[in-house]
Amino acid sequence: MKEVLFPYGKTKLSYTFEDDELAGVLESSINEYNPGFSGEELVKKAMSEPADSPALKELVKGKNNIVIIASDHTRPVPSKIIMPAMLSEIREGNPDADITILISTGCHRATTKDELIAKFGEDIVAKEKIYIHDCDECEKLVNIGRLPSGGECEINKIAFDADLLLAEGFIEPHFFAGFSGGRKSVLPGIAGRTTVLSNHCSEFIADENSRTGILENNPIHKDMLWAAETAKLAYIVNVVLNAEKEVIYASAGDPVAAHKKGTDFLASLCGVEAVDADVVISTNGGYPLDQNVYQSVKGMTAAEATVKEGGVIIMLSASNDGIGGEHFYHQLADEEDIYKTMDIFMKRGRNETVPDQWQTQIMLRILMKAKVIFISEMDDKTVEQMHMIPAHSIGEAVEKAKTILNKEKIKIAAIPDGVSVIVK
Repeated sequence: MKEVLFPYGKTKLSYTFEDDELAGVLESSINEYNPGFSGEELVKKAMSEPADSPALKELVKGKNNIVIIASDHTRPVPSKIIMPAMLSEIREGNPDADITILISTGCHRATTKDELIAKFGEDIVAKEKIYIHDCDECEKLVNIGRLPSGGECEINKIAFDADLLLAEGFIEPHFFAGFSGGRKSVLPGIAGRTTVLSNHCSEFIADENSRTGILENNPIHKDMLWAAETAKLAYIVNVVLNAEKEVIYASAGDPVAAHKKGTDFLASLCGVEAVDADVVISTNGGYPLDQNVYQSVKGMTAAEATVKEGGVIIMLSASNDGIGGEHFYHQLADEEDIYKTMDIFMKRGRNETVPDQWQTQIMLRILMKAKVIFISEMDDKTVEQMHMIPAHSIGEAVEKAKTILNKEKIKIAAIPDGVSVIVK
């Protein structure tokens, strides 16, 4: 007998496995890693030893208009730790600098004031200039050229007009960009919708190198690198988090060099071997990444990598914020034949991508391999409209999986945090 805890919203759900049904627990060694320093100390240490870059306090000299790209409410970036350190060093080097914090929403909804306070604290929200990016606010977008993929690259004018462009963020395995962090602050973070759509085209999403933990020959990553360089992103502070959302590593400096340090560190801890499993239980690591179904596709891809063809994925995601994308909802709910929808997507060219298509495409790929049982706070009908099977406890989901597979004895793999592992 083995009990495993699975993050779910701001709580955890537990399930006790019989000895003969547990195929394995797939989790990174991140949670065993002890950096020996607090998050604040790690960030300050990284900033004191920037990779391939002068110190931030030197970079800001003579730069009057400074913009810091910050993540939005869908990312667990510990901005209460990172942002004060960045602001302090900027003002140490240039007390008169005009600083704007630009929230990189990508194509997400706008971050609310309460979410900003939760993210930065009341002091920063009250005293600093904060602007929330809107990918559809055309008057705030400027074209900086053509991406390697051929799409037009539009970014927020606030970032374009900066004398110095900086970013904070965190690095985790990413289900089609390889890893989050670094260059993603620009694309998709502060890019226009048409730019994001072009980068997230069906051809690139289907590419075998557009997968978790892969950067080499990843066409999506290549576009993102170009956008960050062309936007003149000069300096980043990125962190790696454990399951408790605590900082265990930080890197700072040149966007490419600092990001590589972070991804190399992460890859050394989060790679896990796939196991032979009839059923896989996965999560999105709990709040804030499991606020909606849209984001939860990420955790499903970890299960996809180890579940048997024709098996069952049990996905735990509170989804208190609902579906997370109107287009995503209709692309799934309005058509019963998932193969028909996939065929439509694959026939679209790079510049014909529609909103949310990439997320739906990956979801369809998963559904073509396995049935998905979804444990959430959503109503059953909506879950069924998304081509999934609703359940309200892990025990109930396991019984449903046995029925689907027509097996009384099944092998189950547990992935307590599906967004923190690279399943090989």
